[in-house]
Amino acid sequence: MKRRNLLKLAAVSGLALSVANTAMADAHVDPIVIGAVAPKTGPLAGGSAVSHWPNIALWSTQINERGGLNVGGEMRPVEIIEYDDQTNPGETIKAVQRLATQDEADFILAPYGTGLNIAAAPIFARYGYPQITSTAITDQVAELSAQFPDMFFTLGGSKGLAEGAVEVLVGLREAGEIGNAVAMVNVADAFGIELASAARPALEAAGFDIVYDSSYPLGTQDLSPVVKGAADSNPDAFLAWSYPGDTFGLTELSQVEGMDVKVFYTAVGASFPAYYGRFGAAAENIIGAGGVNADSQAFQDYRAAHMEVTGAEPDYWASAMMYSSLQVLEQAIEGAGTIDRAAVSQYIKDNAFDTVVGTIDFDDQNNNAAFWTVGQWQDGVFRGVASTGREGAVDVNIKTGWE
Repeated sequence: MKRRNLLKLAAVSGLALSVANTAMADAHVDPIVIGAVAPKTGPLAGGSAVSHWPNIALWSTQINERGGLNVGGEMRPVEIIEYDDQTNPGETIKAVQRLATQDEADFILAPYGTGLNIAAAPIFARYGYPQITSTAITDQVAELSAQFPDMFFTLGGSKGLAEGAVEVLVGLREAGEIGNAVAMVNVADAFGIELASAARPALEAAGFDIVYDSSYPLGTQDLSPVVKGAADSNPDAFLAWSYPGDTFGLTELSQVEGMDVKVFYTAVGASFPAYYGRFGAAAENIIGAGGVNADSQAFQDYRAAHMEVTGAEPDYWASAMMYSSLQVLEQAIEGAGTIDRAAVSQYIKDNAFDTVVGTIDFDDQNNNAAFWTVGQWQDGVFRGVASTGREGAVDVNIKTGWE
């Protein structure tokens, strides 16, 4: 049984406040240098700009406003060094290498996206950095954690995410709301390929007919052939294992084609406030990957802080997971009382962490087993409708047109 250590981000003892004031007055206190690598350009820049970079800004601001991280009784501010990997795995690797060897970062935050995290894992491991992923979805968790013992997974696996979507379809079919015909598309990178590969057997085992199955390259500008092919197959449900740019494009083109489905699912980007801002009432009852307990006080407080510091709303899935990964790192550093990376990694393995999404507790494969799988836009809020162990799910609705 793990020794559980549930720490609150906002909770600072009187002693810590006193130490913080002393540390901030001492110009010789060394900051904790934290590297960050993620897209600012390239196909995944839009998603990273919503879910990744703002949370780093929020977290570092909050830490430094309170006086820093308490490392063995000394309050030390954090200093963030950022690099744009241009959505290019080679650039991700080079940037992580530079942070480790030239910038001598104390810690490096996990990159954005499944493929970039997997590409960078050997470099994190070579230099002994804990890699707390928040946007990596893979069923290679067992293999990756065995090869890279300090790589941690918070967002769930492809199988869990895909099966969550299928379970929602099964429930709607049993209620007599939909039939068996499913059209499925995916972006052809590690994320989309794994999700589609997990979804096919799950759909077939549940008795669904995959009437259309197609993929498209990452960064594809013209998705009209994909959408037209799906619409022509007359599906009851449409599933897209997509990234933000395609999520928006697929939705817009589906409206143009008049795809008449009762279930419309897109993956990353469906939970973005900008998605509802763009599609408005047409987004109502669209389902997508992830979700949150939008009514929880923890999420409400986080959302308010995010808006105050960054000037923008967080999304209703990966934003909170990214912030949670930073909470895990923070609590592990303070709990271990050191910036020794091996000690911090061990602390992560041995403890549970109180975060904005609830308790995160890693199993013996460094995997967080409780995560949201499906959310839905209901009355302008993307609410969680299915999970593998989170509280606050609401009933799912069918889609009734595009207006």
